Amino acid sequence: MSDIDEPSRGHGPIEGGVGDPGAPRPGVSRRALVFGGLAVGGLAALGGGALIYRNIRRSAGPEGTWVNLNPIVPVPNAVPRASSPAAEAPGDDTTVAVWAHADDDIIFANPHLAELIGSGATLRTVFVTAGDAGRGLAYAQQREAGIRAAYDAMRGSAAPWDTTRITLRSGARVTRFVPSDDPRLSITVLRLPDGNLSAKGFPNTGDAGLTQLINGTVPTLAPIDDGPIVDATRLSDTIAELIHAGGPDHITTNIPHESAFARGDHPDHSCVGSLVRAVAPVAGVAPEAVTYYIGYPSQHEPVNVAGAPLDGKVGVYETYAAHDPVVTCEDASACLAQPGFGQWLRRSYAKTEAELRLA
Repeated sequence: MSDIDEPSRGHGPIEGGVGDPGAPRPGVSRRALVFGGLAVGGLAALGGGALIYRNIRRSAGPEGTWVNLNPIVPVPNAVPRASSPAAEAPGDDTTVAVWAHADDDIIFANPHLAELIGSGATLRTVFVTAGDAGRGLAYAQQREAGIRAAYDAMRGSAAPWDTTRITLRSGARVTRFVPSDDPRLSITVLRLPDGNLSAKGFPNTGDAGLTQLINGTVPTLAPIDDGPIVDATRLSDTIAELIHAGGPDHITTNIPHESAFARGDHPDHSCVGSLVRAVAPVAGVAPEAVTYYIGYPSQHEPVNVAGAPLDGKVGVYETYAAHDPVVTCEDASACLAQPGFGQWLRRSYAKTEAELRLA
């Protein structure tokens, strides 16, 4: 990492009503901020959804590059059959949560996530990308280990997780983790390549991600674990199949691209939110049963997580971060001092379909 402390600026104000269009973006030292695969000031990329901090001078979090996204086409035209190899046992008050990266849920959807797990409800989590930042499968697996540890912290058990590889009816292959003592929870990973904060992907994974696949500028994506390639049809079919296989009463996911709240978010977040919004009705879930969580732009909203809920949320994040070498923080104070993460941990904003402020 460079030792040059040259200030750089963010990507500008959030549009669509979040943020102050007239407020200048605070400078962040070039040495200080590397996030989501984009090194501010031109440094090398280090982490999908990750920050390295050195000599922090400002506290502003990053903003993702805004690019147009085509409508999700094609959308499956029939409800997936219940005979999917990924089908899970019915549970009580089941939520299927579909996220771009392993940590989106604990950062943006907590404390609701911990409350859901603590209530005894069923939770089926899906992570679409590997969050690998072009650094390979080993780094992605560190992040996956971190998110399992975070779930252990929320459920109060350290029992081992069972691992299964599943080839879906769609032709995609996923890896599923299930706690050996708690089958009401599961984590399923598709491990598609991280699309980068710039929406341009990484050289090690073909400079391609979800944005390029949805926009048709690349025909396929190759999962970083050498699973079968995924085209746009297979991707939509896979998301629909995994949602239906979980038997959800509710869905939670990232804010979709077509929402005003997506301006400045990570492009992968926007893609996943739009995918889920498009296929949820096909998977048998009504629009009013889907909840969308604001990502990066939540930093522009008022603080709404404090006291004991904040302590719990930060503790879960710290547990995750201990496994991710890019964001490891030595204690709660250090976690809260991280630009971006510190703001997001103090906030959590859920939006219904009617509240998305669609463009």
